[in-house]
Amino acid sequence: MIIVGEKINSTLKLPRQAMEKRDEAKIIDLAKRQRSAGASYLDLNAAMFREAEPEVMEWLVKTVQAATDTPLAIDSPSPEAIKRALRVNTNAKPMINSITAEKERFDGLSPLLAEYEASIVALCMDDSGMPETADERFRIAERLIEDLTKLGMKHDDIYIDPMVRPIGTGSHYGMVALDTMRGVKERFPEVHIMCGLSNISYGLPARKLINQVFMISAMNAGMDGAILDPLDKKLMSLLYAGEAVLGLDEYCMNYLEKYREEALEV
Repeated sequence: MIIVGEKINSTLKLPRQAMEKRDEAKIIDLAKRQRSAGASYLDLNAAMFREAEPEVMEWLVKTVQAATDTPLAIDSPSPEAIKRALRVNTNAKPMINSITAEKERFDGLSPLLAEYEASIVALCMDDSGMPETADERFRIAERLIEDLTKLGMKHDDIYIDPMVRPIGTGSHYGMVALDTMRGVKERFPEVHIMCGLSNISYGLPARKLINQVFMISAMNAGMDGAILDPLDKKLMSLLYAGEAVLGLDEYCMNYLEKYREEALEV
């Protein structure tokens, strides 16, 4: 599973305060702890700073990569902020989070993909808005994959996000996301599936429980990447167990290694 650590995000109170104060120590601590907990990428989000976002994003990249060589996921709707981040990135191939099929956003970000050879998270959304059905989302995903491939991107560098919406606002949204995942993975087996797990539980009590159940269901539907909190030991334990049960962990070697490291929470 490709794990994108979500904790360095300006929508969260403590990271935002650290960004405001340019507190390198707190940002570095979050980066190192997420990496130690199993993050494959570190998501960096400074969108709450609006006009100052490009400057804050550049500072974040420089700060984090001075402390770890973990690849970075540059999380922003702003092409300028993403460009500033990619320009100073010295870690391994970065991930851009995210592009959509909306013409303005696609045209704004597509030149950066070719220039910096980044991988990309592509959201199933276009100029008509957020689609309601799995069929609509699959058609958008199909178009995104086709257009990104025309830009020279390999399927292995594309991460389709089915746009997980809260089940508290529509009881069908969980199944819509899962059916989209299955459809994309069946048609494009080399394309990755990535989503933000916690969106599914927004507005509900005991959110961690919903997130845990959805993660295992999504893994079974073909999800092989997730934006999540790697510091949530219970969630990570279920992820490792899920990989073992679904045949994604040969001879359960990774599961056994995590058990020996006392990284599992029963």
